[in-house]
Amino acid sequence: MVPKITHWLRSLSNSRAQECGPRGPRDGCGPRHRHGHGPHRGRGHGFFSQGHGGFGVRRPLRFLGHRLGLDDEQIGSLARILDGLKTERAQAAVDERRSSSAIADLLTAEEFSDEAAAAVVEARVASAQTLVESLTGALKEVHGILNEGQRRKLATLIRGGVLSV
Repeated sequence: MVPKITHWLRSLSNSRAQECGPRGPRDGCGPRHRHGHGPHRGRGHGFFSQGHGGFGVRRPLRFLGHRLGLDDEQIGSLARILDGLKTERAQAAVDERRSSSAIADLLTAEEFSDEAAAAVVEARVASAQTLVESLTGALKEVHGILNEGQRRKLATLIRGGVLSV
């Protein structure tokens, strides 16, 4: 559910991306290679990354503004929406780590507690539901600020794999 800019788009902004090896950017790249590919590529580089690396909001916003022909007001609204979703995604990640810790505590306890297990599961479901509601609201807002042609272009980008939801 996390929208991501594809690998090729990231490499477009990096002028040295093609220098990695004789057969392209992935050839010869190690796990800490400075051009952003290798075994760790594709992790946390989306619109709503979980805090490790990624573009934040500015680059995808610039990309969408250019590709969709957005005006300044639309860009401002879209930035607000993306920022809100990024915050919700970060909170969901915190909630998931917290529930994972609680599950580990349940497993190491002397006796299993059905009530504690139910509480952990309910908290995880509530967090996921909050994220679903935030994403649904954001999609509704995006639909409202884009005109029909812009929505079609955005749908094409999603269907083509340039962006993923």
